[in-house]
Amino acid sequence: MHYYVIVPAHNEEGFLADTLNSILRQSLQPKRVVVVNDNSTDNTEAIIDQFVTLSPIFQKLNTTSSTEHMPGSKVANAFNKGLQLLDEDYDFIVKLDADVILPDNYFEKIVYIFRGQPKVGIAGGFIYEQNEDGQWKLNHPMDKNHVRGAFKAYTKKCFKAIGGLRSAMGWDTVDELLAQYHGHEIYTDDALKVKHLRPTGKAYNKKAKHLQGKAMFTMRYGFLITTIASLKMALKQKKPQAFMDNLYGYLDARKEKEQFLVTKAEGNFIRKLRWRNIKRKLL
Repeated sequence: MHYYVIVPAHNEEGFLADTLNSILRQSLQPKRVVVVNDNSTDNTEAIIDQFVTLSPIFQKLNTTSSTEHMPGSKVANAFNKGLQLLDEDYDFIVKLDADVILPDNYFEKIVYIFRGQPKVGIAGGFIYEQNEDGQWKLNHPMDKNHVRGAFKAYTKKCFKAIGGLRSAMGWDTVDELLAQYHGHEIYTDDALKVKHLRPTGKAYNKKAKHLQGKAMFTMRYGFLITTIASLKMALKQKKPQAFMDNLYGYLDARKEKEQFLVTKAEGNFIRKLRWRNIKRKLL
């Protein structure tokens, strides 16, 4: 199986080399790796240049965007710009963060998943982060069947069906919801332990705190599901303020009549899917 990797990178000089080295160590090498230098002001570009010289699989793309670390549109925009450099001669495509270290057999295992389970459209492992004692601990505050946005692999069929990545907060949730809408399954492999070098959300701008609620509105969750999901998130993160921030973001998006990310039919499917999952967990 052939695969492409796109790595959006904004001011990642402290982590990028480790990420790209972990790609070079893969037992199954990618066909191409596009590293998108997204308006970096540090030595990110110089590191990319070193790897472009080191191996022909690497390609650099310089692009300009906001200098702020914001979840959602910034990273998806960078990914989509990288996508424009690639042809469609691939079996699956990967969006990879610039601050992770992959196991050496990561993509070999992804191939086994896609080959062995044709219904799977999105696959990935789990994030581990280093605690104060230097131990690598699982960090997965969401459902275990959710593939984190840091390392998402999509089959071509699934990627085309969902229309690629939405340039908005919530892109790494709506992609899985739409994948299921189109009959694809999500698969996570707990044997694939990915080291995340920067703790989740640490670099994000404070303005991002209301974006999760906005995303829930644009995905047509409805207020009740948003309330339940926000409460669950606040409890798991042990951050009560996150509940209020989400509701504020949702209500503000509704007031401003923000554009939806999904159609009415897709929204109906998403709400039914969410209610089914809520009932399953309660019962």
